[in-house]
Amino acid sequence: MSTRHLPARIGDLPPIGRPATGALLEAGITTLAQVATHSRTELLAMHGIGPKAIRILSDALTENGLNFSD
Repeated sequence: MSTRHLPARIGDLPPIGRPATGALLEAGITTLAQVATHSRTELLAMHGIGPKAIRILSDALTENGLNFSD
């Protein structure tokens, strides 16, 4: 499935690439606060989210005083 129709960025999430953005959108996740309610393992299990997206999300969470749930 093509992800070209997806925005490069949503909500307050950092740019993590369209496949990862699509995975988060499909899961209903559009904010860093929502990301923080999930573990790294849960997010990595989503098709389209890989280690690079997790690193970017982790940095953004830290900058905003948040952490993954694990």
